[in-house]
Amino acid sequence: MESGRKGLTVKDDSPHDFVKAYANHLKRSGKDKDGLEVNQDVEDGKALLIDSTKEGIIPLAGSTPVRSSWKLKSFVTVALTILTSSQSILIVWSKRAGKYEYSVTTANFMVEFLKCGLSLAALTRIWGNEGVTEDNRLSTTWDEVNVFPIPAALYLIKNLLQYYIFAYVDAPGYQILKNLNIISTGVLYRIILKKKLSNIQWAAFILLTAGCTTAQLNPSSDDRVLQTPLQGWLMAIIMALLSGFAGVYTEAIIKKRPSRNINVQNFWLYVFGMIFNAIAILFQDFDAVTNKGFFHGYSMITVLMILNHALSGIAVSMVMKYADNIVKVYSTSVAMLLTAIVSVILFRFHLSLAFFLGSTVVSVSIYLHSIGKLQRQQ
Repeated sequence: MESGRKGLTVKDDSPHDFVKAYANHLKRSGKDKDGLEVNQDVEDGKALLIDSTKEGIIPLAGSTPVRSSWKLKSFVTVALTILTSSQSILIVWSKRAGKYEYSVTTANFMVEFLKCGLSLAALTRIWGNEGVTEDNRLSTTWDEVNVFPIPAALYLIKNLLQYYIFAYVDAPGYQILKNLNIISTGVLYRIILKKKLSNIQWAAFILLTAGCTTAQLNPSSDDRVLQTPLQGWLMAIIMALLSGFAGVYTEAIIKKRPSRNINVQNFWLYVFGMIFNAIAILFQDFDAVTNKGFFHGYSMITVLMILNHALSGIAVSMVMKYADNIVKVYSTSVAMLLTAIVSVILFRFHLSLAFFLGSTVVSVSIYLHSIGKLQRQQ
């Protein structure tokens, strides 16, 4: 068997030899093994060898030929951009007279409930294709799942703060400030997982901080230098730290048993998320839920907001599988601009020169961070 790519020849038709020969070919081309991912296609259960630096997906010998088309890439990119840009807009839009008429704890509970259901649906499909195995069964031990309460609790606090931060910051400002979690995640990766950061990544962190600050410069002539007050900045920094620590901790859990199906691990994470949100409802909104009902104050905007939060994670994973990290960077950058434009129409947001320049610097810093990550892997 001879590949259509120059310099790649496989004498035997076995998948093992194909993988070996293709890996050697990439090595000769100046790419290391981190440029490759062996994924399991949920649709048909066939293993695919994905060169993340190219646009095509190369099927292993004996599998059905599959290639990622531009239509699929475009779909997941547009989906992620729309979901990302509309997230903060829907939260602000769900307010009535400047306050939430619904219980934010019940809304957060419903997000975790939907995520749990989506993970279970994915597992059901896998069970139909592969059967129940040791790595994809739901039954587990306490020793395996007792690590999930920590990230679940961190995500609970971060997600609840997400509603309250809009008392101090507008939707476009939040879209800018939430990129601070890139810095917290990178630093925590260095401290906890001992992963090295490239010089480009450190420079990107400095640019990101400068961009966030520039975008928040107050365009009016009052005494405040920054548009967002100190409380808003503190909440944004706390959210970034919580998100970063929860993300790094969750990755450490997943890598502890890499063969375990990711949907099983997500399922148990969301189960604990539901438990903690139920506790939050009891402490914060028990009287309101008991007297007015669980879904009191819900509107179509509230429902769309809950669906948005539940589907955003799936959109990110689809981009990582069918496209690449650069697509995610572009989606984030376009989402910041779209959020600002829609906010001008819906909330009479003033699109200042400082915001435009700051968001541009943030976009460049996110791109540099992504490039620096790729160079560090090579």
